[in-house]
Amino acid sequence: MRIVVVDDHPLFVRGLELLLPITTDGRAEVVASTGDAAAAAALVSRCQPDLALVDLHMPPPGGIRAVAAIRRTTPRIRVVAMSGSTDPAPAMEALRAGAEGFLPKTSEPEALLPPLRAVLDGWAVLPAALLHAILRPTHATPVDLDGEERQLLRAIASGRTTVDIADELHVSERTVKRMTAALLRKLRVSNRAEAAAIAGHTGLLGE
Repeated sequence: MRIVVVDDHPLFVRGLELLLPITTDGRAEVVASTGDAAAAAALVSRCQPDLALVDLHMPPPGGIRAVAAIRRTTPRIRVVAMSGSTDPAPAMEALRAGAEGFLPKTSEPEALLPPLRAVLDGWAVLPAALLHAILRPTHATPVDLDGEERQLLRAIASGRTTVDIADELHVSERTVKRMTAALLRKLRVSNRAEAAAIAGHTGLLGE
């Protein structure tokens, strides 16, 4: 797994460069890094890694815009946001910008490989505490979903794969992908992680 790190903390970046290959038996390595959020998209485009790790709390233009720029210029590349803060707001912004997940910077290097591999396999990753904070219901305006859409949303929120959802709904995988795309448009979100978060935030999962 080839990783580009976007972070303005040299010690953190150096720690990943040294420890990731060791703790993952060579299965993950940092191939490039930058502390300049404005240069992130160009670096990722040049290096074509499997995944980009982006710190959200960086000098202007900041990590959120770096995530958005990477997704815009190299949509094939997976993006995972990181932060030392427990505030769910930046994580939500990162998901809206196109990140496939969020990990705390307090994570040990050996604990990073499973969630990063999950992202490459198409999963969304969020720490449980952050997910609970995001899913805390509010009085936001609900989205009108029919029964099949609610069933699909609950399956997405539970982390089921496309194959599993197809079996549950008795449809083809192609149909699940089409239904998921339509649901994301209806919820006005860009990925499964944000769909689950927005749904829980507006109380849809509890209905």
